[in-house]
Amino acid sequence: MSELKYDALCIGNAITDVFSHVEDNFLVEQDLHKGAMRLIDTKEALRLYELMGQTVRISGGSAGNTAAGIASLGGKPAYIGKVSNDELGENYGHDMRGSGVHFGTEPLAGSDLASGRSMVLITPDGERTMNTYLGAATTLSPADIDKDVVEASAVTYMEGYLWDPEDAKKAFVEASRIAHQADRHVALSLSDSFCVDRFRTEFISLIKEQVVDLLFANEHELKALYETADLDTAIAAVRQDCRLTALTLGSEGAMVISREKTVQVPATPVERIADATGAGDLFASGFLFGLARGYDLSQCGELGCLCAGEVISHVGARPEQGLKALAEQSGFEL
Repeated sequence: MSELKYDALCIGNAITDVFSHVEDNFLVEQDLHKGAMRLIDTKEALRLYELMGQTVRISGGSAGNTAAGIASLGGKPAYIGKVSNDELGENYGHDMRGSGVHFGTEPLAGSDLASGRSMVLITPDGERTMNTYLGAATTLSPADIDKDVVEASAVTYMEGYLWDPEDAKKAFVEASRIAHQADRHVALSLSDSFCVDRFRTEFISLIKEQVVDLLFANEHELKALYETADLDTAIAAVRQDCRLTALTLGSEGAMVISREKTVQVPATPVERIADATGAGDLFASGFLFGLARGYDLSQCGELGCLCAGEVISHVGARPEQGLKALAEQSGFEL
């Protein structure tokens, strides 16, 4: 069995965020609804990408953001996600490795699918219109699961967004099997209430059958999972079903729920919320890092809230300030 080498292995949709500033008439000409998000196919993705003006590209994806956050804390993350053998895919790998994330997934070759991208069109009023193309990210399969990397990771963490393609499901179940055989932890983020609505039965089965040890969710996702409007009811249900749950509560902070107790964690004060994108991803960064390093549940939650507080204070889903220095200033010994 491999020695413990990584704090966490994050598995998810490898998506590059492509930002471009456009005028309102561009949206009208392209028949796009301002502020909306749509999924698009390969042809439309390539067409729209060619029409965009100057762009800023940032390697993203939910689990990718979490891995980058762990690296910013000074941790050692690994990442598995599928890109294509194209320029955007090459840039994605370069950015991930450059940020300190181990990324060795073989790119997709011999396919018409391009690397996944979320093209974010920003109009002068600051509104974001998103056009998301999953592309090669949807082709992740069990063959992409590196046994040595799973065994060498304290936690294997998967985003719920990936739970659409059958091969991706098989990949996660295989990763969980390897992790548990190596006596490692397995975590799942519910990602979005819409994901929960599509896969509620499967997600609950993953938890009850102990394919997953640790669940990440926000209040809306957890209530959607148990089809209740009452948070206390959802908490009681997940306490019974899952060994450990990290529940984010926005301005109310977070709650860590085990079968024995509940730990309340206050939110990190933030002067101004600029962009809530990535808050859950970065909360997971701090929590997973703390768990891998042997912190108690309260400290894991506090570090998660600290990381989330940094990312919502600016635009973008990845930290601008080094999280290691920020955590040390807040009293954490990393």
